[in-house]
Amino acid sequence: MKVIFGVDAITRPLTGIGRYAWELAKRLPAADDIQEVSFFTYGKFLTHEELLCVGDDSSRTPAHLRWDLISALRRRLARSSIASWAYGKVLPALGRVRLRSHADYLFHSPSFLLPCHDGPSVSTIHDLSVFCFPQWHPQTRVRRMNKEIEQTLKKASHLITDSEIVRQEIVKLFLWPAGKVTAVPLGINSTFFPRGPSETTPILRSFGLMPGAYALCVATIEPRKNIEQLISAFETLPLSLRQSYPLVLVGDIGWNSEGIHKRIDEAQRRGWLKYLGYVREVFLPALYSGCRAFLYPSLYEGFGLPLLESMACGAPVLTSNCSSMPEVVGNVGILVDPRDILSISNGIERILTDETWRSRAVALGIERARPMTWDVSARKTVEVYRRVWDGRRLPD
Repeated sequence: MKVIFGVDAITRPLTGIGRYAWELAKRLPAADDIQEVSFFTYGKFLTHEELLCVGDDSSRTPAHLRWDLISALRRRLARSSIASWAYGKVLPALGRVRLRSHADYLFHSPSFLLPCHDGPSVSTIHDLSVFCFPQWHPQTRVRRMNKEIEQTLKKASHLITDSEIVRQEIVKLFLWPAGKVTAVPLGINSTFFPRGPSETTPILRSFGLMPGAYALCVATIEPRKNIEQLISAFETLPLSLRQSYPLVLVGDIGWNSEGIHKRIDEAQRRGWLKYLGYVREVFLPALYSGCRAFLYPSLYEGFGLPLLESMACGAPVLTSNCSSMPEVVGNVGILVDPRDILSISNGIERILTDETWRSRAVALGIERARPMTWDVSARKTVEVYRRVWDGRRLPD
């Protein structure tokens, strides 16, 4: 097989879809079943070496600085209506010209939308929140996705999802053939494993934390992540519990987050919440390992990667009883109704105080997370490629 892998989503800092795309891009050239991999972004091809530096959060070389500048420029242009128009008109036309001579390649877009490509095409649809819950997204994103998803579905030979629940949603919402969509779970890399106090304490101290003395949530600060409900539920806990295990929020500023930040600021002033903002991935294993509990009562997820990362690091988890989250944690975590403050509050109190349940949950979580790696995810993705490749229409 010859593969073109789209890397538009790979921008620094790596989060969400960018992380997914980079982890696959890093592994695809080593796949035995692939003869050649090319990387395509914004109408041009990149070498594998040009991509490798992006995921190294610990370095600041000229190549890293160049990616940082490109990423910042893309984010700025995305807020401009003129730039968005140009993106929708000029870049697809440029991509069509560049891809015209690559019809004998399979194209994989890891980020929803497909360019015009005459060969077989695969798209990863991470979640359907923009279609099912448009109020959680900027209207420019909603309009663009509703306009372009129809074209992607016409072009796609096969779809990939992060979870079985999203696979079923696609079949139902888009009337898509069930045999042409495959769930491939996300993974984690080898840096996510339990660390003891001697290893975590120096890192935690730099954030003003101590091992075992805080509850943690890692999520972009935006409506879908349900941070306001989490704060409200935490506020109902006994003061002694909030003081012993304050809530620590880690995550970049997202869309429509002004009201959420007001709640965060108020709780910080009262002393039982600490907001760290965006934290580089290199520090996350220590934060996960050191927390008393990991709290993730999101309203909707295509997967919920922080759940997997935290379980791998030995944190007991609380999450929502809807969407993909029960699929990720199985019988390991406490499941709550994310729209019910009392349900969240009762779950938090139990996860912080029930020692018998906690001990069992830690062991089961580590065991559940162990086989779910990016290597496995990449292998299963290549298996999808093979099925599409073998089923493609060959020229007469």
